[in-house]
Amino acid sequence: MPLQDERLATLSYKQVSDPQKMKVFLVSLYYLFPAIILVLLTPIPSAQLTTSENRILLQVQKLLEYPQALQGWNNMTNFCSLPPSPSLKIVCSNGHVTELTIIGNKTSHSPHKTQLVSWNSSETLSERFSIESFFTVLTNLSNLKVLSLVSLGLWGPLPSKIDRFWFLEVLNISSNFIYGEISSSISSLRSIRSLVLAENLFNGSVPDLGRLASLEEINLGGNKLGPGFPSLSKNIVRVILRDNSLRCRIPPQLMQVYKLQLLDISSNVIFGNIPSFIFSLPFLKYLNLAANQLSGSLSVNVSCSSSLAFVDISHNLLVGKLPSCISSKGSNRTTLYAGNCLTTRRLNGQHPSSYCKKVEALAVKPPHRSQQKESEMQLGLILGIVGGIVGTAGFLVLFILCIFKKSKAEKADSNYNQDISADDKFSVPAYPTSNINAKHVPLSTRQPILGFPPYSIFSLEEIEDATNNFDPSNLIAEGSQGQLYKGWLIDGSMVVVNCVKLKQKSLYKNCIQSLKVLPYLRHRNLVSVLGHSVITHEDRPQIISTIFIVFERVTNVTLKDYLADRNKKEMLKWPQRMAITKLIYRS
Repeated sequence: MPLQDERLATLSYKQVSDPQKMKVFLVSLYYLFPAIILVLLTPIPSAQLTTSENRILLQVQKLLEYPQALQGWNNMTNFCSLPPSPSLKIVCSNGHVTELTIIGNKTSHSPHKTQLVSWNSSETLSERFSIESFFTVLTNLSNLKVLSLVSLGLWGPLPSKIDRFWFLEVLNISSNFIYGEISSSISSLRSIRSLVLAENLFNGSVPDLGRLASLEEINLGGNKLGPGFPSLSKNIVRVILRDNSLRCRIPPQLMQVYKLQLLDISSNVIFGNIPSFIFSLPFLKYLNLAANQLSGSLSVNVSCSSSLAFVDISHNLLVGKLPSCISSKGSNRTTLYAGNCLTTRRLNGQHPSSYCKKVEALAVKPPHRSQQKESEMQLGLILGIVGGIVGTAGFLVLFILCIFKKSKAEKADSNYNQDISADDKFSVPAYPTSNINAKHVPLSTRQPILGFPPYSIFSLEEIEDATNNFDPSNLIAEGSQGQLYKGWLIDGSMVVVNCVKLKQKSLYKNCIQSLKVLPYLRHRNLVSVLGHSVITHEDRPQIISTIFIVFERVTNVTLKDYLADRNKKEMLKWPQRMAITKLIYRS
């Protein structure tokens, strides 16, 4: 009986104590819940960087010469937990850096950077900086997907090892001083979506970007890239090529870039007609073609995409009327077209049509590459045949003349040398010896005394650089024989460029024959011909050729001034004058 009572008492105790324990458990869980959530949100140890990547970031800080954005970094810094700021952002994943954004304050204050980089602490990194070493260190962050290095004063050519960023999706190295050609290894970045190399000193052709299927944005503005239009992927969405040296037509391949939303090719030398398809690209929102040499008239029946919100065709050479879809006031579209020769109800800053025709005539345009190669091959074949015949005949004639004139020439040379040596101190100097700027010394004075300036075949770019794109301020004279421009070659030589446009085939053939004689018109008393350039382009239905002849420029007045000016007559005695006359007559 006592045992049975004890069991009943124990059962009664359990029945009473179980609800109390449950109550205590629930109360404890209520107070521990915030602590559990905090533990779950705490970063796991794997988010910490590896030791090697910690060292790499510290090396980056040193190579960038401790910019303001990286101040305070040391061996104890937890890079993955640094809060993002406008000048610095680091993102980590599984112990590796996947995003590195550093924005400095070393930007150029001049509107046009020059390629002569000076190591100025306010603009560039110091002379000790090596862009090759910098990217060698940086490519060890092999898991990078986003890399932005903006306004840090980087200078030097872009290293080819840029292709070691196998997973890179965004590359932004804008507003620096990186120069030279863009490395072709940029075409190996298969995962790249955004490529921003704007506001640097890049020049030359852009590598083939058509194979980068993932590329959606390209910004190469503010460089000196050209002359050809870069090849682009069909999936591109944003294209910015403004303020470069593009010298070509708008490529028809853009018709296939149907995803394009923004196109900015302003401030180049884009020429030719504006293709109608450019306004009807289905997703295009922003179109800027301003400050080029686009000419001709726009098709009145052109259709515009409903998404097109901004169009700028100002400061070109366009004539005729604006298409209704561009000039319509009812749409929510902004259109800028000042500085052309359009016939609109409101003049709105339009030039007369004669202005555009004159400027277009002076603007010499190179042909397409295929046309240029074909014309060069045909021209070379013709010149080779004609040159062989003329050369053989000329050689025979010269050989006969030399036999008859040899004795007479030797006698005249002896008489001439006696007259000239009579009084050397009164000989006319080729150029004034005082106040000479070394940059503008003519080429002939830089050659050996017994030689003449070399004869060159100039490219169109060299001619335009010499005349500053045929700046009107360099125009010396203009007449039926073309225009005369003064200019300077790349070595500082002062020259005169004669520009002649030919529309008749017969004139072109005659001039080609004459050009073959120019390299041999050399004499110590004659102004030297330094070279020429022949540009041919199609202006339907005619083929127009433009010939540029480059002379050395002699600014020491004329022979008449020396003969007639009383103040200079003592510089040239009559024996010298007679000797020069005989020599010119004999030549």
